[in-house]
Amino acid sequence: MAVGAILRLYDLSLVPFHHDEGVNGNFLVRLVREGFYHYDPGNYHGPTLYYFSAIIPWIFRFLFGQAAQNNYGLNTVTVRVVPALFGLGTIWLVLLLRRRIGTIGALCAAALLAVSPGAVYLSRYFIHETLFVFFTLGVVVAGLKYYEVGNPVYVVLASLSAALLFATKETAVISAAVLAIALATTHLYLWFMNRFFQRDRKQWRSERERKTGSQTSALRRLGGAKKLALLSLIAIIVFVGVNVLFYSSFFNNYPKGVYDAVKTFEFWTKTGKEAHVHPITTYIWWLLRQELPIIFLGTIGAALIVWKPRNAFALFSALWGFGLLAAYSLIGYKTPWLVLSFVVPLALISGYALQVVYDWGLGQIRLIIATMLLAVAISGYKTVDLNFFNYDNDDQSYVYVYAHTRRELLALVDEIEKVAERTKLASKTGITIVSTDYWPLPWYLRDYTGVGYHGRMTSSTEPVIIASESQGAEIQTNFGDRYQQIHSGSNSAGSYPLRPGVNLLLYVRRDALGLTP
Repeated sequence: MAVGAILRLYDLSLVPFHHDEGVNGNFLVRLVREGFYHYDPGNYHGPTLYYFSAIIPWIFRFLFGQAAQNNYGLNTVTVRVVPALFGLGTIWLVLLLRRRIGTIGALCAAALLAVSPGAVYLSRYFIHETLFVFFTLGVVVAGLKYYEVGNPVYVVLASLSAALLFATKETAVISAAVLAIALATTHLYLWFMNRFFQRDRKQWRSERERKTGSQTSALRRLGGAKKLALLSLIAIIVFVGVNVLFYSSFFNNYPKGVYDAVKTFEFWTKTGKEAHVHPITTYIWWLLRQELPIIFLGTIGAALIVWKPRNAFALFSALWGFGLLAAYSLIGYKTPWLVLSFVVPLALISGYALQVVYDWGLGQIRLIIATMLLAVAISGYKTVDLNFFNYDNDDQSYVYVYAHTRRELLALVDEIEKVAERTKLASKTGITIVSTDYWPLPWYLRDYTGVGYHGRMTSSTEPVIIASESQGAEIQTNFGDRYQQIHSGSNSAGSYPLRPGVNLLLYVRRDALGLTP
């Protein structure tokens, strides 16, 4: 947990906001400052990220006032803390599964997840993914806990986790379907193996009778059919109620928000066919490039489970992990952050594989230690390299760096702050943006009240103009006598790389620089 916390929380402002983070940040700013958020089904995910992330700035406002909220509660670090904490929470949930995959298995799975390049990278991102996988695993853990101890609280927790899962991202439908199929297939496979591969048929009949009795006993232990029916009703009420609350913006957008929550599947079905389309083998290649220890050990674990299915939960986890991999691979739409959904179950069966080796005999402990040291070393190196050095490197070997904002954009923001300080206008400094591509600039310019996002060439007398590199000649013609280009120093054009294929130019009014017009 300590290693996972350091990797996820250290220097959270180092990496510039991604385009998607900027959009999410824009929603959050409106929610925090204006109390406004309406779910948009067109091309955006669910509301949980914004409401959970708004808690920190709201606490600052409650304790120290409006200025503290904006200056300290609403910045890159505080908004990224929330996904990072959910990422840590996922590691904690893995540790709770030690009764299912063994102490060694749970520790190894948690360690692999703690240093996973993708799990760390996405935990440091202000997007929905870490919340999504936390709630997915939360459903599984709470369901298992209820089965083990029969406490109704776990039914409510499982239902709450499922509700928050669906209120986080539309792909919850895929995860829920895969979990249900994995559960059913686990029971069928175990029945098949016991029925047709049991050497002694009397032993099989005895085993079947024992299991039937065990299931009857479990039903009694859980309170009987009537109690289960009542708990199911409560679970449905919790599930529906939580989703209505979030999607209706706590009844500020009711019933439209609830209707839009259903309508969104129409949009995302279309998106899955048109946007970010990659070959069917893409996820496998991405896993091999960045998550080699987990996919390697996970494959071994799955083979051991299928060969000798002695652990029902391990079999379920294998079907869950590889089922998600298959489901997402069949869909044309593919993005690296979706990988996290099957990295978690793959980590579980990786841990189980090492638990099996440990159970073979105490002499195998050296093999386990050597394997884990190698796995952690490989993943740890890739994690540090990706998250703290090559976080904006668009080379194909860094698969999680997907159209990411280049670090030079922060230099552009620094130059704007210098102009604001020099002119004494501070947050009132006027900024004209004529480039069609500018996200995540709205996040970094959130405190400036005079920003115009025109997306096309327009007249301006503001101190700052931001244009795309392709607009350079036109800017020079229209504004060259009054504005001075501020060179980035990173290339001959003096542009500031925004993301691959998109470069921005910064112009400042000459008098704002103390130059003669």
